[in-house]
Amino acid sequence: MQASLRDHLYLFAANLIYALSFTVAKDIIPTYLEPSAAIVVRVSISALLYLVLERIWVRERIHPNDRLRLLACGLFGVALNQLLFFEGLAITTPINAALIMTTTPILILLLSGLFRDETITWMKVAGVVSGAAGALLVLLSGQSVTRGAGQTLGDLLILLNAASYAVYLVMVKPLLQRYHPLTLLSNVFLSGLFMVLPVGLPGLLRADWAAMPALIWAELLFIVFFTTFLTYLLNMRALIRSNPSLVGIYIYLQPLLATTIALLLNRDRYPPIKMVATALIFAGVYWVSRNRKRTEE
Repeated sequence: MQASLRDHLYLFAANLIYALSFTVAKDIIPTYLEPSAAIVVRVSISALLYLVLERIWVRERIHPNDRLRLLACGLFGVALNQLLFFEGLAITTPINAALIMTTTPILILLLSGLFRDETITWMKVAGVVSGAAGALLVLLSGQSVTRGAGQTLGDLLILLNAASYAVYLVMVKPLLQRYHPLTLLSNVFLSGLFMVLPVGLPGLLRADWAAMPALIWAELLFIVFFTTFLTYLLNMRALIRSNPSLVGIYIYLQPLLATTIALLLNRDRYPPIKMVATALIFAGVYWVSRNRKRTEE
């Protein structure tokens, strides 16, 4: 089974949402919500949505042997992943966060090879390197990476977030051969909710909800429904037919998409170096996905 055009569209849509989310989330945290409190909001609502849909359409039972792996997916894919990202983003800049997130595909490829979930070939390595080079060109040509008080810690937290998400993608892939995505996501998010609740509940109680303007409420809704509920579902659907490395390499599109959005809003230019970056990113996606097709023929 190989990734279809629909799977590529799922991944493109998910990373378009992620590209928007760096700035949107920065508007919310830490000004209106503490990072851990924002995580409780997005995880609890998404868990409820997944659970309702799973109860209506699927109703699968989890085998006892898979429960420990699901708990680990909840830890790495929800609790650590989201807490580290929001805590890091609160004390670093969106451009730094986007730059560091480009390490995720490399980590996914290494972990997939380590756990023997997919074969590391020269074409996959070339695809990951090409995508990384393109992403770095986009980021570094538009804005310099800044340093400031606390940003080193913030950057480290974003790096740990990238590693956590890589572990999650590799661990959840085998479960997709046995369960419906809604079954997995409802269980993963419920597990993650119990982990983030003790951390985020105090901040949730301290939040001044009445002081939030309408725009912040709209951005919070975007983070909950689109950046959390929808993107996890889109990535999970795509992962059924593709390897974790293909899902990961689409992360390289995030800085490119963010630049394109800025261009449409007349806030950026598209010099020749970004044309080169675009070609490198799409070449990377092509090489990783084409390699998968060849190995399965």
